[in-house]
Amino acid sequence: MILIPLVSIKAKLCKISDRIFYVLSPLLFSLYTNDCTSTDPSVKLLKFADDTTVIGLIQDGDESAYRQEIEQLAAWCSRNNLELNTLKTVEMIVDFRRNTPALPPLTIMNSTVPTVESFRFLGTTISQDLKRDTHIDTIIKKAQQRLYFLRQLRKFNLPQELLIQFYSAVIESVRFMSITVWFCSATKSDIRRLQRTVRTAERIIGAPLPTLQELYTSRVRKRALKITLDPSHPGHILFDLLPSGRRHRATTTRTARHKNL
Repeated sequence: MILIPLVSIKAKLCKISDRIFYVLSPLLFSLYTNDCTSTDPSVKLLKFADDTTVIGLIQDGDESAYRQEIEQLAAWCSRNNLELNTLKTVEMIVDFRRNTPALPPLTIMNSTVPTVESFRFLGTTISQDLKRDTHIDTIIKKAQQRLYFLRQLRKFNLPQELLIQFYSAVIESVRFMSITVWFCSATKSDIRRLQRTVRTAERIIGAPLPTLQELYTSRVRKRALKITLDPSHPGHILFDLLPSGRRHRATTTRTARHKNL
């Protein structure tokens, strides 16, 4: 007869339940907030885990729909026992007109939301003028910090293959995250600065590494292929085949700013 203490069984069951909860918690939270949507076509509500972003198109100075959607979002959170963290909530206005009118401040739950010139959205820093200088400065700073650890591993005579793996996992993954979004609108000066850090890593490792253009091209092709194979993707309609059926029609735009985004 084998005696198993009940305390250890309970502890193991708790560990298993905790692991299941950590795996299922993002899915359960997404299901819980599934009915939190926008009712106005000029306002988009973007949700990723516990981060929520409201994007409103304001025309002719009428921002009533935008403010109404924010009020509905705050009311929905209150009804569903969720608390909005107004201390981490900011507002950014993108307006390219020469004479920008002053808009009244946004208020959520009696708290005034500060207006900022840039903010971090899912790992990408978006600025008010839609330029990429701030984001590129951030990722270059992170890359330089991680190059220190690459040098330390080189001093310990780590094999070249492992150094390349460390570079791909720790440096390249952070530096070139969302490269399909910001690379085409980056300036030549910013691209040279980024490529300089690649050459520094090549000297440390002693092996050639993919260039920015090569990474951008490969990731754009992978992303485009996924979109064309997924009819439910919002960008699927942008890939229109030519009558020959061999190539896709190029997207046209009237402004250079829109083309570079």
